[in-house]
Amino acid sequence: MPTNKQRRDTARRHLERQLQRRAEREARRRRAALIASIAGTLALIAVIVIVVVLINSGSDKKTPAAAKKPSASPSSTLPSPSPTPTTSYPPAKGAAVTFNGVTVKGATDLKGYPVVTSKGSGDPKKLEVKDLVTGKGATAKPTSTVTVQYYGALYKDGKYFDSSWKRGQPATFPLGPGHVIDGFTQGIGGTKGIAGMTVGGRRIIIMPSVLGYGKTGSPPTIPPNSPLVFVVDLKAVS
Repeated sequence: MPTNKQRRDTARRHLERQLQRRAEREARRRRAALIASIAGTLALIAVIVIVVVLINSGSDKKTPAAAKKPSASPSSTLPSPSPTPTTSYPPAKGAAVTFNGVTVKGATDLKGYPVVTSKGSGDPKKLEVKDLVTGKGATAKPTSTVTVQYYGALYKDGKYFDSSWKRGQPATFPLGPGHVIDGFTQGIGGTKGIAGMTVGGRRIIIMPSVLGYGKTGSPPTIPPNSPLVFVVDLKAVS
């Protein structure tokens, strides 16, 4: 017959085994919870990465609304050179207007893209503009956000390098510093001695190279030290 001491030892060993099993179960529960937490965190990170990739992919497919300096246009990536825009838009019709070596055919036809040729000589000393059509709407300022149709060419030989007409839709972008080249900001938004464009207007903008791309140019379409010419139609101002 077991003594009291033997019974106590048996009870103690039984209790120790219970505590050990309980500790093992608690350890397994904690490991499972930790694994689940890690798996959940990794899954969340994977979802975030996928979403970011999809957003960036979608952004790359859209036409940029504005460009950062240095850009000769609202687009941060210039398209490949082309002699004329090839879009569903027709060429503008009507009389031609010549201004400081730049000739615009269909000068007042806002339904078609302007046909621009240029035989400018030298680098203009300052910004030069001529309104082909004077709008009757709101006036743009250097800090405005504008919607425009534009055609860009090299001033010296008239070689086309960029156009919203070619991309098939107007471009919207802010004119403030750092968003577009200075010649675009001043030529549309106005500067000393030059009034801002008004909605509904079309303007020739001839800019010296320092207001465009300066000494670096924008290869391969714009060589260094290239004065530029734009024909801009102002569609909206905000």
